[in-house]
Amino acid sequence: MTGLSDTIAAVATPPGKGAIGILRLSGPEALTIGARVWRGRDPRRLAGGRFSHGRMVDPETGETLDEGLLLVFRAPRSYTGEDALEFQLHGSPAVLRRGLAALTAAGARPARPGEFTLRAYLNGRLDLAQAESVLALVEAETETARRQALKGLGRELTARIAAAEAPLLDLLAHVQATLDYPEEGVEPPRVEAALEAAARELRSLLATERAGRIAREGARLVLLGPPNAGKSSLLNALLGYPRALVAPEPGTTRDYLEAPLALEGLPVQAIDTAGVRTSNDPVEAAGVRRGLELAEGADLVLWLSDQSRPQVPPPAGLDPERLLLVASKADRPPAWRDPRYLPVSARTGAGLEALKAAIRARLLGGAEEGEAWLTSARQAEALRRALGRLEAARGAPDDLLALELEAALEALAEVTGTAVAEATLDRIFANFCLGK
Repeated sequence: MTGLSDTIAAVATPPGKGAIGILRLSGPEALTIGARVWRGRDPRRLAGGRFSHGRMVDPETGETLDEGLLLVFRAPRSYTGEDALEFQLHGSPAVLRRGLAALTAAGARPARPGEFTLRAYLNGRLDLAQAESVLALVEAETETARRQALKGLGRELTARIAAAEAPLLDLLAHVQATLDYPEEGVEPPRVEAALEAAARELRSLLATERAGRIAREGARLVLLGPPNAGKSSLLNALLGYPRALVAPEPGTTRDYLEAPLALEGLPVQAIDTAGVRTSNDPVEAAGVRRGLELAEGADLVLWLSDQSRPQVPPPAGLDPERLLLVASKADRPPAWRDPRYLPVSARTGAGLEALKAAIRARLLGGAEEGEAWLTSARQAEALRRALGRLEAARGAPDDLLALELEAALEALAEVTGTAVAEATLDRIFANFCLGK
């Protein structure tokens, strides 16, 4: 990890051509370096939040590189907490390349990935949970991911961590007083109540881990069932357009077929598979095996059984926790009824919205959209360690109880960054893009 004594520069807009390209400069010499490359109002004389129209020039030759705007941000009221400048130029790769070269020639250093956000964290502008939410917001491709990233950026996740920390801090202070001043007759602490209050909040947060992962990375939804159960028809109905071929003959799908699906802002990769049956056709048999393998790694499996024909139960090896039962072709006279199965007609659309809602609810695993979710595996791992320490603290004598409480609080501090190893910071911010 680098210090904060140098001034860094980077292109802050994505690669390629665009109407506007932004160069970002931050550090103790930002205003001085900016003055060397800018021909317009001197940035050193501008207040924070002001801008200047002018020209960016090569500091060595004076050649004009482009015309645009310069925005000034004064410490500590900037993204990084340092003096910072942003040059809004034309979004030409050649312009931005020369502009960045001009800034480095004037005394700046090229920034590493995530270094601007790292400085925001080191300067106290963001805690670590907020910094990870910045990355989540940049990478958000769906509404759910965007909303959750904003919750983290708004310190809602930090507030939930603080809610778990509060009873532990009070308990630790009480235990320390008991140990340090035994002759004072300090009232015995309510250990179990404090541990359970913190553990309850941690368990609630950990229950959002799956939903947070799916919001970031998407879910894999596998449609499985016997031949002619209506899997391809249901895939087309869920997508809203004909993606899979549909025919009355069984065995139309012999391999698997993938298509992206959005369920109210939740990214899903829907996978249609070959009908599950015993077959002497080696190609069809291979397709069946492939479908069952995909089901093993899926976040959720829809098992379809045609309600107008004899009921076909799912294979015994499927995980019931990742299984949603569907009675397909529900527009036809039923040959069976089973309350465990959700009736759906791909032809009429009956039950389709209820199925989408059920899929979404099962994927989110009970996580409420109004609450902040965990945004990274690192956060979940830290919370699990803290929860393990709380379990170890139950029934422990006061001296060991204090040690377990301290270890639990240290684990929670890793989420917000009040206590985190330098190597962990390097690993987190290495995932950011340049200019952020």
